Amino acid sequence: MNQFSGRPGAGHRGSERGIYTELRRQIEDGTLAAGQKLPSTRALAAELCVSRTTVTAAYEQLAAEGFVQTSSGKAARVMAVAGASSSAAKASSTLPRETAPVLSRYAQRVAAMQPYRMAYAQARIDFRFGAIVSGDFPALSWQRAYRDELIKRQPGGYHSVPEGETRLRTALQGYLRRARGLTCDPQQILVVHGSQQGLDLCARLLLNPGDAFVFEDPGYRMARQCFEATGASPLAIAVDTSGLDTRCLPDSDQVRLAYVTPSHQFPMGAVLPITRRLELLAWASRNRAWIIEDDYGGEFRYGQRPIDALQSTDTDGRVIYVGTFSKALTPQLRLGYLVLPRELVQVFREAKRLTDRHSASWEQNVLASMIESGAYERHVRRLRRENERRRKALLEAVEAHLGGISELRGMAAGLHGVLRLPTLSARHEASLQAALLERGVGVYPLSPLFATPVSPDCERPAALILGYAGLTSEQIDEGVRILAAVVRDHLAQGDQPR
Repeated sequence: MNQFSGRPGAGHRGSERGIYTELRRQIEDGTLAAGQKLPSTRALAAELCVSRTTVTAAYEQLAAEGFVQTSSGKAARVMAVAGASSSAAKASSTLPRETAPVLSRYAQRVAAMQPYRMAYAQARIDFRFGAIVSGDFPALSWQRAYRDELIKRQPGGYHSVPEGETRLRTALQGYLRRARGLTCDPQQILVVHGSQQGLDLCARLLLNPGDAFVFEDPGYRMARQCFEATGASPLAIAVDTSGLDTRCLPDSDQVRLAYVTPSHQFPMGAVLPITRRLELLAWASRNRAWIIEDDYGGEFRYGQRPIDALQSTDTDGRVIYVGTFSKALTPQLRLGYLVLPRELVQVFREAKRLTDRHSASWEQNVLASMIESGAYERHVRRLRRENERRRKALLEAVEAHLGGISELRGMAAGLHGVLRLPTLSARHEASLQAALLERGVGVYPLSPLFATPVSPDCERPAALILGYAGLTSEQIDEGVRILAAVVRDHLAQGDQPR
């Protein structure tokens, strides 16, 4: 028998894991060559002063992983291991290697995208749009409903259905009819992990490379990137004070869908009037295109009842309605839903099954309980009043500190406004943002949401998106006061951006 060419160190004596680790290391680095016999379990046990059972267990583990071969009555023998040290392996290690991973075309498109940065740790007052105050969450109602759900006898421990819990979809059917004027069957509702997963499903199932899609300009950047990642081409349609300019919609069989925010255009805040809604629906019917209606903040309208959903006017089954609980409850819940045309229901369900099987069942049933009891709608009404106070605080602060040099738009609904600064250029947005961040205030430039980036000759006025739902009235006033000081510093320095 060949002598064992190396032994586990003293620190490994008596340890099955230590013997296994040392032997494996010697096999991988070539100290124990392929075909070499190992000492018998009895001999190695005596040498290391451990029990034979310990050595046998280490050998069995090595054999199970393919490092050695064992057979009754014969010595264990080292197997050839790919990647073990050899002259050929050492030579190949000197060859040039690709430093970047090999990615799919989808992944390459995603890697090339520039994210819109939304979080600043150093911002003491953050006008982040889409943020809400954690204290607004209905903790007591949620806790009671969650406790009741936990103590119920659960139907089983297997995966749920991909379309979502029947109870929640039934509750949503009634809520959408009352709150959004939307008529559907529970079977048309698909529960998803937030609206972004819903948009991703739409992109994957409705677009091919070479197709085109319509989006609002400016518009929601993550939706646009979601569709672009499929290889489809974006067609930017400008928005005005009435939202998407439907006169510019192209008649083409290559345009497969249009993404719109008709109840509160993101980010400018316009409401799409009925004439344009009918024109958009007629365009979709004529071109057999889909309309994705993102109703991200439809529940929050001030001074009058919320505008009915576009889907409520659709008679040809061309609208996919996207809803979310991020604004009314919390983005951390990750619950949203799609209301689908009947012909798309089955394929979307199967795609959801492939993506993540199903959304969290307990949370769905807790939410269903709150909707059934009326607690959810009471919470929305209370939250609307709270956000109306914050909205009023922003309007008053802008008037007090920026009156005459700014204009606040898009404040009739939603949870943010767009502050236009006509005396400054869009080229100043980045320097305004940086200067404010130095003073602990986070603001967000409008320009990255346009299809065309800012250029040296850009004539658009500077504009900032100010979310107010995550701040107190006092924070809003202080933040706008600091913003006003920075704006006046820029004006005093002339037109050239820093």
